[in-house]
Amino acid sequence: MEVLPLMKSYVDASLIMCAEGVPILNILMISGDKDHGVTNFQKSFPESQIDTIDPDDLTATTFSEKIQNSEGDSVLLVDGRANKVEFKQSARDLYELVAEVSSDWSMIYADYEVDDNGTRHDEHLLDHHLGRVRDNTDYGKVWLINLEKARQVLPLDETTKQHFFYELRLRLSEVGELVHIANRYAGSPYKVYSAKDGQNVFDYLMASKDSQLECEAIVSSHLKRINAYLAPGEFYSAVPYADKDYELTASVIIPVNNRPEFIGDAIESVLSQTVKDVEVIVVVNGGEADPTVPAVQKYLPGGELYEADKPEVQLIILDINNIGLCINSGLKKARGKFYVQLDSDDQLTVGAVEAIAKVFEADQKIGMVIGSYEVYEKDEKTGEIHRMESIPVVTHDEWTEENGRNNLLRINGAGAPRSFYVELARDLGYLDMNTTPFARNYGEDYEFVSRMSEHHRIGRVWDPVYKVIRHGGGTDHNIDQVTVDRNNNAKDEMRREAIIRRQIMNEVSHG
Repeated sequence: MEVLPLMKSYVDASLIMCAEGVPILNILMISGDKDHGVTNFQKSFPESQIDTIDPDDLTATTFSEKIQNSEGDSVLLVDGRANKVEFKQSARDLYELVAEVSSDWSMIYADYEVDDNGTRHDEHLLDHHLGRVRDNTDYGKVWLINLEKARQVLPLDETTKQHFFYELRLRLSEVGELVHIANRYAGSPYKVYSAKDGQNVFDYLMASKDSQLECEAIVSSHLKRINAYLAPGEFYSAVPYADKDYELTASVIIPVNNRPEFIGDAIESVLSQTVKDVEVIVVVNGGEADPTVPAVQKYLPGGELYEADKPEVQLIILDINNIGLCINSGLKKARGKFYVQLDSDDQLTVGAVEAIAKVFEADQKIGMVIGSYEVYEKDEKTGEIHRMESIPVVTHDEWTEENGRNNLLRINGAGAPRSFYVELARDLGYLDMNTTPFARNYGEDYEFVSRMSEHHRIGRVWDPVYKVIRHGGGTDHNIDQVTVDRNNNAKDEMRREAIIRRQIMNEVSHG
């Protein structure tokens, strides 16, 4: 076995490709300090050939041609556009041996180390599977590409202008296995010099429209190739009880645990609705000792805030903290035609239920209506809430009538508040109760939107009808990587199940 020089290999280039399995290593650098990158890389990988492309000249065509024209059996693809990459001296041995023992691989990727100004930590990546179709999934900075497999799926689409790696990764997943080299301790083949951006659930809102549309086109093409794409309007059916009369227009169900300081404002936002034939069902899942219970009891008959002429407030007390169970328990008791979502620390605008009901009335094929929301922030000192002007109204306009349910598999949200026929939830099997792998009171609504969209239209309210309140105890604050990975695992598993369902639907329908 060849022994590499006892020195570190640095990569300052934006993109490097080196063919493995042949004496000459082909290296492609998209940007960076050419001389520094070449000098250090050649010390660890001698006899390499260097090619460079200016980032302004990089296109889907040039990207594809550089891979297709590489020599040997595989190509090592290194993305150093934002970071300097440092290989460990045994990296080549690791990649080659993993490739040797992997029978049907198309790409090999690995966990990596991060050095942030001397502070080191590991990035543990997720194992690939059918549901990993998000465009922001981290597959690291270094990929070993099987050239035989790559030539089956190249060239990339000429319309791709930015997301070459996203498209390549999805295409490679269609023809072979994406193999993950995991790290426990000191087991990563390379190090990245730079801090990784912090996690913010609203980051996707800042992505440009062109970027979003390109990613949508990429994932839609992928779903078509694997027979999981749902054509516009296909499989939709009318809701069988759209004309049925109900005691109330809507039941607003609020699951809550230990939030007495928020629940009153949430309830008041329902009592103030322009549509008066509604009810509030508060499901406290912290048991009898939960301090939210007495805060809700103030609105029950005999309570100091009870008003007979206002919508009725009901209280369900559970001692199991399971959000799916909370919502489903409320649905079983609901008297309204429609369920309307309300989180305990958020609020409905006064015309929310009225706007939602009008959308349902427009088409009996609509089984769910999703609104738009504005983001507010609570001042922890004064308790006042203020509109966060830095975050635009969240309309989720990436949802389109033609392709929303396909694009949903790429993104992590569909909007709020969500509303659907109460009886339709019962027909579809209710919301997930942490039975999906990795689900921990997360994603039950996302999974239900996906299932609903396979059979009924999703109507939209584009004006803001919901106030999301950010605060120190919220689930979108201070999210650590372990939680991020758990949440992504949960939704990606839901995506995997959705893709399989849709493949079956298409197979049955189209033969």
